This record gives sequence, C-alpha cells and structure tokens, in this order.
Amino acid sequence: MKAPKSICLLNDSFPPLIDGVANTVVNYAQELTKLGDRAIVVTPEHPEADDSRFSFPVVRYPSVDTRRLFGYLAGYPFSPETLRRLKSEKIDLLHSHCPVMSTILARSIREVVDAPLVFTYHTKFDVDVAKLIRGRLLQESALYLLAANISACDEVWVVSHGAGENLRSIGYQGDYHVMENGVDMPRGRVSEADIAAATAGYDLPEGVPVFLFVGRMMWYKGLRIILDALRLLAAGGEDFRMVFIGNGADASEVQEYAKPLGNKCIFTGAISQRETLRAWYCRADLFLFPSSYDTNGLVVREAAASDLAAVLIKESCAAEGVVDGETGFLIEENAGAMASKLQAICRTPECMAEVGRQAGERLYLSWADAVKRAEDRYGIVMENYRMGRYDEHHKPMDGFLNAQGTMMETLARLRNLGDGLAERSREGWEEHKGEYEERREERREERRSFRSELKQKGEALWQKLDRYL
Repeated sequence: MKAPKSICLLNDSFPPLIDGVANTVVNYAQELTKLGDRAIVVTPEHPEADDSRFSFPVVRYPSVDTRRLFGYLAGYPFSPETLRRLKSEKIDLLHSHCPVMSTILARSIREVVDAPLVFTYHTKFDVDVAKLIRGRLLQESALYLLAANISACDEVWVVSHGAGENLRSIGYQGDYHVMENGVDMPRGRVSEADIAAATAGYDLPEGVPVFLFVGRMMWYKGLRIILDALRLLAAGGEDFRMVFIGNGADASEVQEYAKPLGNKCIFTGAISQRETLRAWYCRADLFLFPSSYDTNGLVVREAAASDLAAVLIKESCAAEGVVDGETGFLIEENAGAMASKLQAICRTPECMAEVGRQAGERLYLSWADAVKRAEDRYGIVMENYRMGRYDEHHKPMDGFLNAQGTMMETLARLRNLGDGLAERSREGWEEHKGEYEERREERREERRSFRSELKQKGEALWQKLDRYL
C-alpha cells in the first residue's frame, strides 16, 4: 500500500471567487482527498469566504482588495503565519496554479519546507498582460518576469499542447508535460423535471433552437463573433434563443451590444449551482464557444458530459481533439463563418444530436481520472526531487526569494517563542514564579539571538533586492 502524500495547492483565486482555475483547484483537492492523500489549499484571504464547507483545509494569507481593478484579490505572499502552518503540515509537494503571487509564495517557501514545486499553466497570460499594461516595452518586461517565475519551478505542466506553445511564445524555454483538466459533472442528462425547474421563467419556446455560452463575460471570449453571427441569422429570418451564463468586466457592454436582438438573447448572470448549470447544458441544442483565448475550454467538456456539441474556432486550444462534424463543429474566427455553420446545423437537428453524443463518448474526461493521472506524476516528481534530478535554483530572483523564505522561517520561530511564553504565563504565575524568573533571562537571550539573526537576514534580503531588481 502506497504512503499518502501531503499536497499543497496554491492559487490566487478560490471560492467565493469562481473561475475555471478556482474550479480546478477545488476538484484537485477533492479528488486527492478521495485517493487518500492530504490536500491543503493556500489562497488569499477573502472577506466573504466560508471554508468550513470543504472537506480539506484551506489556509488563507493576507490580501489587498483589487476586485474593482482586476476582479480578484491580490495576495501578499510573504506571510510568516502561512509558512508556520505549512511547515507543521510536512508538505511533500507544492503545486501552484497561478504564475504570479501563488508561485512567488511557493518559491519563497520551497527551500524551507524542502519539497518540489510543480506549476500548471492554465491561461494565455500574454492576453491578460496586453489588457492590463500599455506599452510594448513594459509588456515584454512583464512577460519576461512571468516566464522567469515559471522557469524556476521544478516541473511545468500545461493543460493542452496549444497552452504549451503559448507558454513558449512568452519566453519559457524549458520542458513541459500536458496534463489535461477534467470535468466535475457526471456523464449523462438530468431529468426533464430538473431541466424545467432550472429554466422556468425564461422565454424558451418549444421547437426553437437554444444556443448556449458559459464563461466569463469578456470580449476576448469571442462574444462579438457570437452576437454578430446571431444578427446575421436574425436578418435572415431565423428564430432562436441565445443564453449567456456568467459574469465579467465586459458584461454591461455585451448586454448593450445585444439589445438589437431583443428577447432572442437571455443573460442569466453567474450560476454557481452545478446541477442547475448542468440542466442548462441539457436544455440547449448547441454550445457556442468561439474563443481562441482559452487554453483548455473546460466548458466544452462540461457540455460534452450532457451530449451537447460545441461550435469552436479551428485550431484553437479549446478545439484540440475535436473532429469537425464528428465530435464538434469547427469554423474560421469570424461571424460570417459562424452564421453559415449555425444555419447548416439547424437544418439537420438529428446530425446535431449525433455529434453531441459522440462528443460525450470521446471528449469527456472526469476529474477522478484527470487527478489520478496527476497524482501518479506527483510520485515521479517527488522521486526526481529526492534524487537531485532538477536544476539548482539559482536563477534571477531565487536568491531574493530564498532569503525571504528564511526570513519568514525566522519570524515564524520568533512567533512560536512568543506563543510559548504566553502559554507559560497562563499555567500559573505564582506556582512557577521562581522557575519563570530563572528562565526569563534565558528567553531574553534567545530573543536577542533571534533579533540578531533577523537583522542578518534582512541585510541579506536587501542585498539580493539591490542585485536583482
């Protein structure tokens, strides 16, 4: 019988913030727990978080509320409390799912907990950087730092071959392993009663095709292609209903752009209940996902779980493994191509249903299978790390982060010392007064020693800062 592993999963987003990567981390933690391992999630603090509902521990570290700017909370990764907690958990492996703060935190504590670090590349960050930073030089600098942060990890995973090529395009030059994400929805349809309950109150006439989009309401998801294609359909006299499920920074602009289509477009907002979302997949006739941004397109596999076929951009990451006319429908990246495809598909509903069934059989991947594959790879990574098969981490910024990690350990030790003193004082001052007086001077000397060590680490830290920044 194999020994259980203690896996630390780090990500900048986690419920109540919901996105594809947050969903990935939740499912990794749940499936690892089912496999008999110990999963610990590390993520920034959130004022509305309720982690008691999870069957695994969640460690929160300090954050700054930047939701108005980016939709997320920015974590402050240099947390002695976080280090102290993780050190007590005896972590076997760190697995970061975000290349920014989560990976900085993981790198800064790697030497302290003495565990390998795996990173998974989920998102095309060059697109995000272009949206957030103006100026080519600044964008290139940001991508360089991003690639350097990723390169310092012991092993790099990507969710698709296209994601790997995108990672190379931003400057990463190392090896990577394709580790596909799974779907947390079971294969098969829900009952007609559940479908009716989930979609009650919406204008969905019988016999009228229902198209569906699920995801963040961002223009780069291909939403303009969808709406422009639907305008062409409406101009040609076609009747349909288009349902958008999700929220995002561009939601109000998208709804304004959709107004000429009237009641043909329905916006539900985000749906967190998975069974309700599953019912919508079952009610729809076709899933529209013309995104060349997404690296994996989990929603395409979610749709496939309910035997719902998708319309995708040819050669996009979301279309990897999809055969046109067999397990999905592929188009060029423009509204005219989508409109033509939709017209042709709607004329042959039996073909649409058969392609959906084939998608369910050939594209569906459960989270249980996906995480089992990852868990097997964890064992190889741990063995490689133990045998010293990974590069030494002396890349730019690693000296700074290692010094920061050692400082964090020192702070945690100092905090432990303070906690010990407080505990002794509660045990009974009068009974142990003599012993306490005798040991107080010893403790003072220990604290002076710790302060001296902390000062030395601080000087080393600023030397690293001066060298690398």
